[in-house]
Formats: sequence, C-alpha cells, structure tokens
Amino acid sequence: MSTRKTVLLIGGVDAHVDRFTALGVEVVLIQHPDKVTEHQTRAADVLLVVDYTDWDTVRPFAEAARAVYGVDAVVSLTEPGLNPASRLGDLFGLTDGRRHQVSRRMRDKWLMRRHLAEQGLPVPHAAQVTDRASLDAFGTLAGYPFIVKPVSTTAGFGLIRAESPQDLDRVWARVRELDGGRTDRGSTMFTVDGFLMESYIDGPEFSVEALSFAGRHVVVAVTEKLTAEDHFAELGHAVPARLCAAERQRLTGAVEEFLTAMEVTDGPSHTEIRLSSRGPVVIESHNRLGGDHIVELVEAAYGIDMIAYGAAWPLGLTEPLAEPPAPKAAAVMRAVVREPGTVSAVSGVEEVRARPGVLMAQVSVRPGDTVRPLRDNWDRLGSVVVTAADTDTAVELCERLVGEDIRIDVEPEAAPAPARAA
Repeated sequence: MSTRKTVLLIGGVDAHVDRFTALGVEVVLIQHPDKVTEHQTRAADVLLVVDYTDWDTVRPFAEAARAVYGVDAVVSLTEPGLNPASRLGDLFGLTDGRRHQVSRRMRDKWLMRRHLAEQGLPVPHAAQVTDRASLDAFGTLAGYPFIVKPVSTTAGFGLIRAESPQDLDRVWARVRELDGGRTDRGSTMFTVDGFLMESYIDGPEFSVEALSFAGRHVVVAVTEKLTAEDHFAELGHAVPARLCAAERQRLTGAVEEFLTAMEVTDGPSHTEIRLSSRGPVVIESHNRLGGDHIVELVEAAYGIDMIAYGAAWPLGLTEPLAEPPAPKAAAVMRAVVREPGTVSAVSGVEEVRARPGVLMAQVSVRPGDTVRPLRDNWDRLGSVVVTAADTDTAVELCERLVGEDIRIDVEPEAAPAPARAA
C-alpha cells in the first residue's frame, strides 16, 4: 500500500501548489474558476474547478475527493480559502474540531474585537455600523477621526476615515454603496458583509510574520510598513524592521499574546500592529501568509521559506522552528505610484530588473491605461523588491529605482472647463 500523503488544497497560487509537489505529496486542488492557471492544471494531481467560497457547492466535491483519494490534511494558504478549508478539516475529523471557529474569528474583525475584549486584552473602541445614527453615536464616544471598514475584506478595500461630524454623510453614502456587494477591484471573491467602526490608532505600523507549532508561536520577522495618512494603500515593506531591541520585544510579545488569546495553534500568521502612544495595538490579523511579497522579503532576509512551512507542517513533514531566526540580509519592497491621469509611456522596467540586488520589478500599466487616485492597494501600478546588506541600504536603493529609474509618464486629468456666464 502506498504511504504517499494526500493534501486537499483549497485555492492558492502557483507557488503554493509547487511547495506541496516538492514534498512528494498527492495534491488534490479545489480552485475557483477565476483563479485557475495553466501551471496548476499541470502541477496538481487532481484539479476540481468550483466556487469554493460557497459552502453548499464545495462540500460535496470535497467529500467526493476524500472518498476517492483519501485526505490527510485540508489546507489553504490564501485568504478566501481559510474558512472553507478549516470547516472541511473539522468536518473530516482532521483537526481538533475548532479550527473553523478560530478562522472565522480571525477573518471577521468584529468577532475578533469582541473575543479579545472577553479575554481581557486591550482593544480600541469598536462597534458595528447599523445605520446613519450609529456613526454619530460612535463619533461622540470615540472622538475623531475614526475608522470605518468592512468586517472581512482585504488589501485595504473599503476603508474609510471619518474626519468630523460633518464628514459622516459622505461616510454613510460610501457604506451604503459597498455593503452587500462584491469587492470590485483585484479580486471579486470577497463579499462586503457589514462594516465596523474603530477608534483611530496612532503610531508607526508594522506587521509580524509568525509560524505556530501546536500552540507555540515563533516570530520569523517584524516587517516595517510605509503608509500615509491620506489613503489606505501600503506603499512599501522593509525586513527586518528598524527597531531597537525593546521596541521589537514589545511588538512580538503583544502578537504572541494575541495569537494565544485568539486560539491560533498551527500554521502561518500575519498580524498588523501599531506601536501607538498607548502601547502596541493589533489592527487586524490573518491566519495565513502575508501578501504583497512579504514572504519573498522574509526568505531573502532570513532564509526561511514560510510557504514551505505552511505546506509541510499540517502533513507532519517538517520539524518546528526551535527559535526566531537571525537576519542574514535585508529586503525591501516599494510600490510604484503616480498621480492620476492617463499613462503615455512606460520604460526602465527591464533595466531595473537586471540590476544587482533586484529580486523583482513589475509594472501593471501600459500606455493608454488610467491611473486612479490612490485609495488602497489595488490602485498601485507595480512594485520593486530588492535585497541589500542592511535595511537602510535596501530602502535607499529601492526608493531610487521606483522613483527615478522606472519611468511612467502620465498625462494629468483635464480640469473641468469653467462654466460660461449667461
């Protein structure tokens, strides 16, 4: 009898499939019709193309796959696959029976805030948006500015900053526009199913990348984020973050306490946190790998392949990390952004890609494309990833390449013509 293990993989990208095939396991991939690639059709042993975000659709296919091929683990390393994968793992008796509850709590920001408050951890003021009056009431309670955001989307989609009582009509109009619909950019796999209000958290923002092994959390990296106050797009990441030892310990300790309180026991996590005037405050967290090339930054800086750990650990095919790794280099990503208008020319990308220390350079626009005002991650035009001996050097190199060496000429939006006098 074959001892080859079988994974039921829910969604993901080519790199996720590759890490499982490298382990020599049989890969039964359930992939969304919008996300299938030619590489996946070749690499997966079995490919089932269904909308895995719909439980009534995915369950019978998963049960049939288990009956035919046998399943040793159900895994997803991508945001929309987390809940169905954990639910199937519980259903098949492959987990402790509580993974879906934990996954829902991690994805639903309102459930997360309520659970943390019940556990006695510090949380900002938070409440659900129920109607126009709830915005007024929250502003009176928490003060201004405050943040309004969907309870379970990603990449900064739908985030709104309420600046004052006079701004609430605009906020309410945006909430009504988005609520109940699908995300309209980047990926349509997320439904906007309600909004949450939170008091504004000040201070620099970081993310903590961790791997959990049977309840023991190992911080692999602290990522420094480049953000701005006038939009919710992430403009860059740097690993390792430029922090003193005490600041790093405060952040990692807060995240370890958070993961334990949320009952995360196994696999990768990506926790966004601010070092605020009141101390470290978790903004949100995900029981998955960090996106936006963070896994590539971590591997370049620390030599740790977090995707490989996320694949091997659920199948019992790797030993846990004994301790946090020490950095051997630095790595930085910077987003390519430009002012709104119409792209007239693009150049320099191939030259940047060929430079020493450049791990990746990509631009997603061509002449004739529209550059939108910068609101969230989907409005960015591309990115560059570099590595260097230290973070300062990597930041300086990456910012120069993005700002000077990659050329994107944009014709500004025409100003509206002035009205003619009667």
